[in-house]
This record gives sequence, structure tokens and C-alpha cells, in this order.
Amino acid sequence: MAAEIVNPRSESVNEGGSGPEGAQDGFFDPAFALHRGGKMAIRATVPVRDKDDLSLAYTPGVAKVCSAIAEQPGLVHDYTWKSQVVAVVTDGSAVLGLGDIGPEASLPVMEGKAILFKQFGGVDAVPIALDCREVDELVETIARLAPSFGGINLEDISAPRCFEVERRLQERVDIPVFHDDQHGTAVVTLAALRNAARLTGRTLGELRAVISGAGAAGVAIARILTEAGIGDVVVCDRKGIVSADRTDLTDVKRELAGFTNKAGRSGSLESALDGADVFIGVSGGTVPETAVATMAKDALIFAMANPTPEIHPDVARRHAAVVATGRSDYPNQINNVLAFPGIFAGALQVRASRITEGMKLAAADALAAVVADELSADCVIPSPFDERVAPAVTAAVAAAARRDGVARR
Repeated sequence: MAAEIVNPRSESVNEGGSGPEGAQDGFFDPAFALHRGGKMAIRATVPVRDKDDLSLAYTPGVAKVCSAIAEQPGLVHDYTWKSQVVAVVTDGSAVLGLGDIGPEASLPVMEGKAILFKQFGGVDAVPIALDCREVDELVETIARLAPSFGGINLEDISAPRCFEVERRLQERVDIPVFHDDQHGTAVVTLAALRNAARLTGRTLGELRAVISGAGAAGVAIARILTEAGIGDVVVCDRKGIVSADRTDLTDVKRELAGFTNKAGRSGSLESALDGADVFIGVSGGTVPETAVATMAKDALIFAMANPTPEIHPDVARRHAAVVATGRSDYPNQINNVLAFPGIFAGALQVRASRITEGMKLAAADALAAVVADELSADCVIPSPFDERVAPAVTAAVAAAARRDGVARR
């Protein structure tokens, strides 16, 4: 069976006004019309036309396959959908820009994520919204679901719980666990920054970056930039620069302070930006233009908060050589869909047991290479609809999994 992208049935759209998309008051919202009935369905990949088909697809034929898998568990990848399907799992605690809206309200987002897996990576995905919040309960529940899937995509789980859930879950299961809010964002950010540096005649090692936001995305971006060889990276939270001399740090931020901020800076975000080469915003809020104006020549500004970037692109362009946002209506959209479908497709292709740092770095390099010969201030990252993206990322991730020793075929 497989997840299938479907259009809502036109006859199910209520034109009388009982639903939110109703037109009786002169109001029509196509988002509600599209979502009515859900955005996906399940379809069979084999026919069941007569009793012979039925006896093969179900009893008694299915018993032979079950017995074979019981004797050789690895056969589950060959004779079920396990090797080509991902669970998209959330607790609804940090959904897009909506915050803690709970599992039911998060389901449209999880459905959307599932159809992006299929559309952009050819990967089947099942949305799962869990009514539990404790780390122990989340890990236990997801681990018990894991035998049905080839990978787990954690989604919209609030920080700092998300870090522990991902770490502990990966220790429990032998399939990839990937928190996209962390690593998908980080991979695409690194790819765009590599190209932006190249466009302006620099390398990552020459750059000092400032990240606004020490949540899931900010921590993951800091880690991958450090792995990739950034000159220095300073992370700021609501209280300013995350530095080792602060006494109010969580365990995650204390670890963060240990590998960032090589120069030992302290103070506000504005002070961190003075002379910085790169601003990366994953926090929301507003950064004043006076602070942006103190950045280094040919600054690179990635203001990725949605729907309102930390620095408006028009303001950023007055001071930066390259501007990126999280929005689709401006150039250089830092969009996770450029990463996660290909990353999972590559991991599933080789039946990887986990997603390594090497696989993430390979994904970023492959993504950057797609537009390496087309670079401009408005093109440092491909469009999500560039058909070269998923194959390039898939191949690079599969090769990296083999190099890192986590591939099983």
C-alpha cells in the first residue's frame, strides 16, 4: 500500500456556508476547500480482482511470507512496505508559527508533510499525531510503532524536549530518526551559505556568523556550521549571546556554549552583529536596521522567521550582498522540502540504520552543487520545484551512508 496525493472531491465542498469555506456571506477560502476530506489517501499497489488474487494478497498466501520473515527478519524490507515508508510524528507542541496547538490541530501539517515526501522524494509517509507530551512516553510510543516503518521523521516537537526525544529514540531503534525542524533547516541553511560565500569570494572558514534563536533550528544550524568548518558562530537567545560565563543556561545551551563563540563574546544580539559576516534568524522578533548596518561588508542575511522575517528583505538588501528568507515570495527560500525528501530517500535506498553527520553534510553539498554554476544574489539555493534536487540529494546521502558504515545494502 502507498500514500497517494489526492484532490478533495469537488462535490464535498460545501457551498452553503456550514463549513469555514462557505460562501453564503461572500467569503470563500480555498485552503479550507482543499483540505476538506484530508489531503491524502491509501491505495493498494497490487490488484484484488478475484479469489486467486485474494488468496495471494491475504490468506493463505500471506502466511508463507509471514513465516519467511519470522525465520529471516531482514526479509521484511523485501516483502512489505517497510523499506519505503516513513512515519511523520508529532505531539503538536510547536507547530509552524502556531505554537502548541495539540495533536488534532497539527494533523493538517503532518498530512502536508507526508504529501511533500511523496511529491518531492517519491517516499511514502504516514502522518501520526500523538496525544502525549512526556519524553519517556513519546519515546516509548514511537519506538513501539517503529517496526512498521523504515524511518521516523519527528516534526513540530518543542525544544528542549525534541533533542532528548530524538537522541533516546535513535538509541532504541535501528532505523533513521530525523527531527526535520532541526536538521532539515540546518542542511538547507548550510547549502545556501556555502553558495553565498562562494558568490562573494569567501569560504566558510572566513565567516563569522550570528544565529538569533537557540531552539531546535538554531542549535542544529550551529552544529552543522561548526562541522562544516565555519570560522566562528555566535548563538543568541532572548537574553543575549549564549556564552560559557552565563549561569542561566540549560544543558543544551551549556553544550552549545562549549563549541561556539570562540572569541568569548558576551552581550546582546546587536553587539554580536557588529562586524559579523552572517546573520541567521530562526527566532522571530525584529532586528533594528541600525544593528544590521554594523555588519561587515558583503554581509549575508538569512532572516528565516515566518511569516515576518526578523529583518525585512528590503531593509536587508540595503546592507547585504545576499538575502534569504523562509518565504516563497522572495528569492532564496530556505525551505526544508529541499532536504528531507532526498535525505530519507537516500537512507531508505540503502536501508540505513541512522542518519549521520556525514550524510547531512553530503546532502548540503549536493544541494549547493545543483545551482553552483548559476549563482547570483537571487540564486544561492535551488527552487523546491527544481527536478535536479531530490536525485542529487538522494545519491549523495546513499553514498555517505555507505562511507559511514550505516548502510545495510
